Amino acid sequence: MARRVLILSLVFLTVHAGDIFAQCAMCRTQLENNVSNGNPGIAAGINTGILYLLSMPYLAAIVIGYLWIKSSRNARKNVSGGAA
Repeated sequence: MARRVLILSLVFLTVHAGDIFAQCAMCRTQLENNVSNGNPGIAAGINTGILYLLSMPYLAAIVIGYLWIKSSRNARKNVSGGAA
């Protein structure tokens, strides 16, 4: 059941990937003004920055998870190696 929920969540996020370019109202207003004045580069930079900030917590969770798994495997290896 959990595997099905995970797969459906990934499919949903993949299908709706275009919706992740959300911004606060003030940022959106400022960027629309810049684009209408002929400066679209700032908007692309802001969107890239938002995605960068969004990815950092996930990256931290992945690193912590990797270190946790590595630590638990080493602990299991030490317990089973010391008992034999």
